[in-house]
Amino acid sequence: MCPTADLLKEIPLFALLDDAEREALASRHEVVRFGAGETIFHIGDPGDAIYIIASGEVEVFFKNDTGERIVLERAGKGDFFGELAFLEYGSRSASVATVSETETFRLKHADLKAFLETRPHAAMHLLAAMSRRLRTTSERLRHTATRNVNEEVEDHRSLVQKIADGIAEFSGSIPFLLLHVVWFGFWLTVNSVHVPGIPQFDPFPFGFLTLTVSLEAIFLSVFVLLSQNRQAAKEHVRADIEYDVNLKAELEIAHLHEKLDQMNCELLKRLEKLDAKTGPKENVPPAGL
Repeated sequence: MCPTADLLKEIPLFALLDDAEREALASRHEVVRFGAGETIFHIGDPGDAIYIIASGEVEVFFKNDTGERIVLERAGKGDFFGELAFLEYGSRSASVATVSETETFRLKHADLKAFLETRPHAAMHLLAAMSRRLRTTSERLRHTATRNVNEEVEDHRSLVQKIADGIAEFSGSIPFLLLHVVWFGFWLTVNSVHVPGIPQFDPFPFGFLTLTVSLEAIFLSVFVLLSQNRQAAKEHVRADIEYDVNLKAELEIAHLHEKLDQMNCELLKRLEKLDAKTGPKENVPPAGL
């Protein structure tokens, strides 16, 4: 048995073939090798062949209208790609690029058709792959412009950022103000008026209090600035999401206009057909003339 036929035995799509069938199919395969980071085909290219991975890994992806790269699948040994455009004689619906050095079998349409006619059960593998990619595409497109800005930012906070956010939030609260009122009132009262049993540890001009307040202001300002920088990053994410939402709305409106134009065109065609069937109207003189 040739090496290509041995490799076909390890691929689920051809696992149930016998040795003779694998030998026959291997003779019709074209072995194509790609380097790491190489594009196998682009979206829109003619779909003239299906590729089966013998070794390596590829990414099936496309870019949406905002330029975001959406990866549909990472395919490895035994997987296949390019079946959608291949089966419908259309153009490629996604791009494919290699992640590492990849060896593939390229199978032309006539050979795959002959193979599926002899082994109809193999079509289920094709349908499963198409269904998996369709589900992934639908799920990712559903969330392209409906992201939660808080989830986008909160998930990536470090411990320092969480502490800074907590301190900044507490410093702008009523309890923080009341705590300082009580603290300053106690400090000034104890060090200005003799209170039995409590020594005056910081008499006028309250130098230790000045030092304490200055240090607190320095550290508090640093934490507030850290929190503000993170809030600025959150606003940047919010602006990106709003742009995505507006772009999606614009595309939907354009799509609606296109559908309305198409419906209007079809309606005019039907009216023309009705006019052609009924023929020109004859001028009937009024009764009594």
